Amino acid sequence: MRKKIGLGTWSWGNKFFWNYKVSSDEELFETFAEALNQGFSFIDTADSYGTGRLSGRSEKLIGEFLQRTNKTKKNKIKIATKLAPYPWRIGRQGFSIPYKKSLNRLNNKLDIVQLHWSTEKYNPWQDFQLLNNLCDLIDEGFQFQIGLSNIGPKRLLKIIHFLKDKNKRVSSVQVQFSLLSPNNEKQKYVKKICDQNKIDFLAYSPLAFGILCRDPTKNDIGKRSLFRNFIFQTYDKPTLELRKVMKEIAKARSASLAQVALNWCFYHGAIPIVGLRKKNQVLDISKSLRWNLTNREFERLENASQNCSKKIPDNPFSSL
Repeated sequence: MRKKIGLGTWSWGNKFFWNYKVSSDEELFETFAEALNQGFSFIDTADSYGTGRLSGRSEKLIGEFLQRTNKTKKNKIKIATKLAPYPWRIGRQGFSIPYKKSLNRLNNKLDIVQLHWSTEKYNPWQDFQLLNNLCDLIDEGFQFQIGLSNIGPKRLLKIIHFLKDKNKRVSSVQVQFSLLSPNNEKQKYVKKICDQNKIDFLAYSPLAFGILCRDPTKNDIGKRSLFRNFIFQTYDKPTLELRKVMKEIAKARSASLAQVALNWCFYHGAIPIVGLRKKNQVLDISKSLRWNLTNREFERLENASQNCSKKIPDNPFSSL
């Protein structure tokens, strides 16, 4: 399997968690352009990305960046967005307007439309109605593939069969998957189902909000949001031994901790979606494509992960 990296854009427009500033937009374009130069073929966003008045900002920025990108490079990438199944988006038309708004913000390039999460826990029929809506849009002539996010194995199997009856299929599934994510056995079962059905398995938060990039020998306090600094402090000691193992592997490889974390994802056959805001971050993680973990290195990481006393909380929207 050829290794791939997806560019994640949750931070593009998010002030609360990522301290987004409009003045950084040109830097984000340089990040986007370098990702394309390095062969990234998947760009991930969502109609819910962007806080407050900046709602939809991530999609809007990608649309603007696409206008500054030559046709050859544009044709090599897939743009994927996630539509949120808010409680008021109900029935077989619930996604029609949101889809067209996203398509407009993305400058009419939208290759994969993903259900952001399953409504199984609070309205078990809503997501099937919305999936019906996506099937209708495809039948009307709109060209996109259907993807899923935050989905568990039981719901995934139901949706696979549901779409098959409509002569449609799931093209991709993304779940929280990293050395610090909970329920990795559940996610590995999702991966097995994906393999059986030729579905791309995408790993979001592969760096665990940046925790897995922290050098265990340094106690750095960067210019982060208060919330992120709180998270870093909370997970500093519980993840120390894991990060020490990562540091040893990184040092032997002349690599970064981020590269080690991504190669753990690659070893599992996942396509990591990495949130990036700077060109130098793209240049660093792209180097992870040039080397592979040995079996022994992978086993050390697995053991350190399993022995880690504190994991990132499971996404509350994740289905069974």
